[in-house]
Amino acid sequence: MAIKVDEELCIGCELCVQICPEVFEMNTDGKSIVKAGVDVNTDCVEEAIDSCPTSAIIKE
Repeated sequence: MAIKVDEELCIGCELCVQICPEVFEMNTDGKSIVKAGVDVNTDCVEEAIDSCPTSAIIKE
């Protein structure tokens, strides 16, 4: 499974970072990104996907 954040949809609310800080972080533009080299197969990723208010987190 691969996870990405659509920066066009991301509003920078940081909810995903609060829910799953081991996978998500904020970039210098105030948008969420997936940390490089992390295991995205954790339970908190699904919660972050479901909680994103703009559906910016995409599972591929």
